[in-house]
Amino acid sequence: MSTTEKKESAGLSVVPVAGRIGAVVEGVRLSGGLDAEAVKELNEALLKHKVLFFRDQHHLDDAEQEAFARLLGEPVAHPTVPVKEGSDYVLELDSSGHGGRADSWHTDVTFVADYPKASILRALTVPGSGGDTVWANTAAAYAHLPAELRELADKLRAVHSNDYDYAARRPQASEEAARRHKEVFASTVYETEHPIVRVHPETGERVLLLGHFVKRIVGLSSSDSARLFEVLQNHVIQLENTVRWRWKAGDVAIWDNRATQHYAVNDYGSQHRVVHRVTIAGDVPVGVDGRSSVTLRPVQAVAAPEERETA
Repeated sequence: MSTTEKKESAGLSVVPVAGRIGAVVEGVRLSGGLDAEAVKELNEALLKHKVLFFRDQHHLDDAEQEAFARLLGEPVAHPTVPVKEGSDYVLELDSSGHGGRADSWHTDVTFVADYPKASILRALTVPGSGGDTVWANTAAAYAHLPAELRELADKLRAVHSNDYDYAARRPQASEEAARRHKEVFASTVYETEHPIVRVHPETGERVLLLGHFVKRIVGLSSSDSARLFEVLQNHVIQLENTVRWRWKAGDVAIWDNRATQHYAVNDYGSQHRVVHRVTIAGDVPVGVDGRSSVTLRPVQAVAAPEERETA
């Protein structure tokens, strides 16, 4: 489908934005009251285009955003960061100091085994200039790897963790931001071993599972791990695999978190940016070899025999 073509059904219009990823959906008012056919069409569009954009959804508040999310699956809260007060699942990303500048390439929450299958992001306050978000299609990235790299990637596994050197990754970050990362985001340390190539549970596509939560590639030295990670990650973020969105207040973006990475461009200085995110529960990835991801930390306590008997 070219960028000038549309898919229309019952008032729903899906217009591709970039060649390999992204589409604008028109003719729909997002809410918890959408009918089953509309939800089915949205899910099909999401699986195809990886990220969907909706303009002028000003009617949404936190409760209605959560109600809509329930139509796509089971909403889940962030494992360490508290939800916005008065909500069940909303993560508020506020550039004034509450996690709003995620300016590195990542897939959400891959440090846990069953990381979210999708995220729904709603723009409340946007800068007059800057503050775009960029997404990359990790299925397209895998498909366009040289055959030799695909064969290598199929065999590899990597450890993902929320415990990383925040100051090194964000040298311009304030001391307050670094403190919040340590005390809140990494308050509980998670580590999970994932396949670097997971098989998408709905489309069957092979996708690259990388991003900034990768701590190391299993079986390699730290230097070899870093070099190979960079090679594969650079294939993910090639411009041909990406789409960039210029936010307006009232916009909503939904992305397939199993087949994308994203990056919040931090180019808006002291201007204010606030977005609210709700994530949908995912499943445990399975690699090309049929092996599932494995949780390494936190280690789950095993009850003593007498405790199990009396439980």
